Amino acid sequence: MRQTERMTITSHQRIADGIYEMKVTGERVKEMTSPGQFVHVKVDDGSELLLRRPLSICHVDEQTNELTLLYRAEGQGTKRLAQKARGETVDILGPLGQGFPLEAIASGETALLIGGGIGVPPLYYLAKRLKAKGCHVINVLGFQSAKDSFYYEQFSQLGTTYVATVDGTAGTKGFVTHVLDQEVLSYNVVYSCGPTPMLKAVSERFIGERAFISMEERMGCGIGACFACVCHVTGDEAGTAYRKICTDGPVFPVGEVVL
Repeated sequence: MRQTERMTITSHQRIADGIYEMKVTGERVKEMTSPGQFVHVKVDDGSELLLRRPLSICHVDEQTNELTLLYRAEGQGTKRLAQKARGETVDILGPLGQGFPLEAIASGETALLIGGGIGVPPLYYLAKRLKAKGCHVINVLGFQSAKDSFYYEQFSQLGTTYVATVDGTAGTKGFVTHVLDQEVLSYNVVYSCGPTPMLKAVSERFIGERAFISMEERMGCGIGACFACVCHVTGDEAGTAYRKICTDGPVFPVGEVVL
């Protein structure tokens, strides 16, 4: 079983409505080299919070061994996590899962990154790695409202960035698909992460292309033992073939799994 580490919080702040940015440092951060992977966080030692919380890796600073995690404080566990202060420690298991395939794109090609809500964070580390590889990056980010949006400036430093908000308070009014309909975007590979309805729309649009989605799912163990996060494989009429999101994913080629 993968080992855990109590990592020290170096920074913790709210960056949008209910959205928190937590930075931690620890030795195992050196192993977190694949964008799209996640960590399993134990909020505290309270008996009523038995399950860890899966949080995607937003960024890794290899020089300082610092890991950045972005999350929405909406449940009992994440709300309690939001109360932790700089200098405190948090128990982290990871890295876990299969990340975005960087080998799917060549230097000089363009990646179209499409994120929605709390599915945006893992795309930031991906964008930085792609930029370092010599790829061009286009970002399309979707949020409910301007008050819920985050990291626009950070993404803009890495490539052309579009924002869509459901209420129209920032960027294009509507969903990420409205941006895709309105803008003429030239790309070679698509990477996406967000809520299932968005991923379904993205998958239908880019089926047959070099495209990959990262699925968001509640998890039990995070290491493939509990079967709490399985999804069915596309085209399996018997319904017996499945993938574990925590270990086979969370990243899958578009069209591989049923959404």
